[in-house]
Parts: sequence; structure tokens; C-alpha cells
Amino acid sequence: MYYALFILLLLVLFGTIFSCVRRKRIVCRIKCMDKCQKCSLMEELAVPFGYDYHCRCGFFSSTIDAWQKAAGYTWLYDYLAPRFQMVFDALPIYFDYRGRTWLIELWKGQYGINTGAELGIYHADKILSESEYKTALFTAADESEMLPCTIRLCNHKDRNCDNISERHWWLTIFLPGCFSKPSDLCLEASICFPDMQMCNAFYEALCRKGYSAKDISVQGLCISFTFDAPLNEHFGLLTRFHRCISQFSNRIFCKLYVWVTRPFVCTEDRILFLYYYLPSAFRKLFRMRRFHRHCHKKHGCRPPKYYHKCRPHHERHR
Repeated sequence: MYYALFILLLLVLFGTIFSCVRRKRIVCRIKCMDKCQKCSLMEELAVPFGYDYHCRCGFFSSTIDAWQKAAGYTWLYDYLAPRFQMVFDALPIYFDYRGRTWLIELWKGQYGINTGAELGIYHADKILSESEYKTALFTAADESEMLPCTIRLCNHKDRNCDNISERHWWLTIFLPGCFSKPSDLCLEASICFPDMQMCNAFYEALCRKGYSAKDISVQGLCISFTFDAPLNEHFGLLTRFHRCISQFSNRIFCKLYVWVTRPFVCTEDRILFLYYYLPSAFRKLFRMRRFHRHCHKKHGCRPPKYYHKCRPHHERHR
């Protein structure tokens, strides 16, 4: 018995020493990189997951050709999200334009260990009745249908704001290692439309959601508005339970992320440390989409599953 205990203690000691040595080597490796090397590596790591890294701003955003585009959107994604550590407020805006029902939806909240915001542009293949909204599968806007958009995410507590502008079908901001309640966040959006017919249809849909004329700014074919508190949104008991549990889990994992990556302060340094030190945790960092793996299988689109498939090109043959 004493012999087995001695062996166990010896293994723990060697494991601790190995972990400390490995950690120091990784810290030294990252500190030896310059800013350009770090940003280039971050970009290469993020692209297979469907994201870009904005080095100057310290956040991730979705790429135009992201694999998530093939999955489209359905209400089920939002309904299931709290069960997978994604807790957000949503503002779906449905309107009819040129023989199809369009959906422009905004989201703001907590996506795992990321505080984030999204603006998605989708459409059905026909005019839908209101009763069909929650069962229909919407297709993401293709290249010719994408709209110039701007989103600005602000936190009421720390007064920090981040913004991005691009012609897109799914414009996003994801801030790693930040924890926020959806009610603490304010999302300002601006969308430019190709013609007055679509602009008016969207304006009228905003009014039906409860916005008044003073809440909406119209300049030519561009409409700007603010998504602060959700309008007429009521969660069931089970959904509220999942939201509470997920937020509790998100808060803990955010603190763990900061603690594990404590040698560093900058976002790219923290994430690169996570990539080298805990690759499985690095993959979970990119769980920033509203549907889970069963939805991926259903629609035939999947994110990178294994670590070696998303490693930078210069490291694959080491």
C-alpha cells in the first residue's frame, strides 16, 4: 500500500514539474513573437472556424464564406442555444419583399466565454404566414443580396464599445474572456438597403415590433436603430432555468480562462497560450454559433472537429 502511494506521489510530482516546465516554455515562445507574427497566427487559427481576428480591436468576427452559412437559420437554433452556454437577447424582424419573407435578426449576450453581438440577414423561398415563422428554414443571403451593415456593441457597466462595418450576411463581434449579462449590453445597428421598397418594408416591420418613429433614424436608404431591452420577449420556465445555469457556468469558465492565461493581458497572447497549452479549451473558445452539433449533421455543415485539422500550416508536419 505504501509502495503504491509512493508511486502515485512520484507521478504527481513529475506531472507537476513537467506541466510547469511546459508552461514556461510556451510563455517564452509567445513572448518571443512580435505583434505581426501573433496576429498572422491568430488569423490562420481562426479562419477554419469561420472567423477573422481583428488584432487592433481584440475581437473575432465572422467571415463572409464561413461554413455556418450553409446551415441557414431556424427558430430552433435560438430555442436550443441556452442549453449550450449561449445566453442572449434576440430581436427577429420579419418582412416581405419581392415575393419572399426576409428575416433580419439581432442578437446580443454571452456565448460561452465570449461576450458578443450578431446581425444576420436571411430569407425564405416564399411569402410566409406568421404561424410559419418558427418552423421555416431561412437561407442566408447570398453575395448579391448581402447588405452594408454596421453594428456597435456597448456595455452599460464599463462603458466600452466595439464596432464593425461591412457588407455581409452575418456581421458579428465576439470578445473572448469577457462576461456580460444580455441586459448590460446595448447594440446599435445601421443597415443600408438597395431600394426604397425594401427600406420601407423593414421600417414598417420595426414599427410592428414596437419601435416608434423617434426610435428609428432614416437617412436615404439607411436605417439606424438601437437594440437595448428585448421587446415583448417571454421565456418559459425551462428556458429560464437553462439560461441561469448556463450563465453561472459561463461566469466560472471566464474566470478560469483569465486564471489559466494569467501570464498575459492582451487577447492574442491569452488565446495563443490557450492554443499551445490546452488545445481542447482553445476549440471550445469558438463555440459562438446558435446551433449545436446535431444541427450541423442535419444540414451537412460542420466546424473543424480535430485539433490537427486546424493547426497552422507551418506546424502540421512538425
